[in-house]
Amino acid sequence: MTESSRLSAVRASHDAVAVDHARLLTGVLEAAPLDRAMLGAFAECVRGGGGGAVADLGCGPGGITAYLNGLGVRAFGVDLSPAMVAVARRSYPGLRFEVGRMAWLDVAEGALGGVVAWHSTAHVPPGELPAVFTEFARVLAPGGYALLAFEAGDGRRLPEPAHGHPVDLDVYGTPPGLVAERLAEAGLTEVARLVREPVTNETGPHGFVLARKTPTA
Repeated sequence: MTESSRLSAVRASHDAVAVDHARLLTGVLEAAPLDRAMLGAFAECVRGGGGGAVADLGCGPGGITAYLNGLGVRAFGVDLSPAMVAVARRSYPGLRFEVGRMAWLDVAEGALGGVVAWHSTAHVPPGELPAVFTEFARVLAPGGYALLAFEAGDGRRLPEPAHGHPVDLDVYGTPPGLVAERLAEAGLTEVARLVREPVTNETGPHGFVLARKTPTA
């Protein structure tokens, strides 16, 4: 599958499940204290590093964007799916949400204090991660932070129905060490990592990597 056809399939699948996905995510963070801890640490790091806007990339229905704003971070959301962006705008009308691609952001070089990819690299083949992480590094200011959350596995799960809708979404698990290695190759140095066991309806462990772009001297 070409990158263009893959992105079209991801967009169409997320458009189909947007409303149900938003409903089923309600309360998920409340059941995941370690997830909240990583988001809290990220927000504190961004504020301590001079602030700056934060892009929640692959923001879906906007819950993580809103949570970060509640932690005192100026976050905005970007998602490939217009339907997801529409749901986010309805749910959080005071926040900014845009349609866009993680690997091709409409953001100036060095403009952001942070980027978050909260399970949004799940549909990115491992071979395409370097391009995505290079774009993260491009838009981050020196000293800015990146936080990734992902399935801590190794391999690909084939498409299966989501929220009662047929979808065309391969899901890739990624070992945390590989994520940290690819981030480092893009110029983002690992600060911390966490792997936790599954909660609620998750099928496997989840990983988190916090990384930082080298500050200027």
